[in-house]
Amino acid sequence: MLKNILVALDGSEISERVIQTLDNLVLPKDAKVILCHVFPTPESEIELPADRPQPESSTFSYFYIEKQLQSYQENLSVTSQLELVTGDPAEEIIRLANIYKTDLIIIGSRGLIGVKRIVQGSVSSQVVEEANCSVLVIKPK
Repeated sequence: MLKNILVALDGSEISERVIQTLDNLVLPKDAKVILCHVFPTPESEIELPADRPQPESSTFSYFYIEKQLQSYQENLSVTSQLELVTGDPAEEIIRLANIYKTDLIIIGSRGLIGVKRIVQGSVSSQVVEEANCSVLVIKPK
């Protein structure tokens, strides 16, 4: 049974598809959803997708992301909370999943292939490999 679900959102176009997938799941009334966003540290910074807003400052970025997550949260039918953290995205997603003892992580994939995937890395692949629970990866259309 899916009681605790961590939903990793990065502010890109794929976030909408991740939320749509969450909406399509049949969850028990006592389920809890944690919507999370990881702000990468300079060491773990990856190239931002072109469809993601390019913030002028970290304060603006935090405010924008928080508002976006709050708007998703308002439409959920189950208990939820927000987690906005800073660090290596894959490591922080796994850390939060362990803290909340999640049964499922839902994460988007940017669909990188070839050299770009090698250079930029794949957060979703790392999460699939290292998470202690099931991971649902949402691919771009």
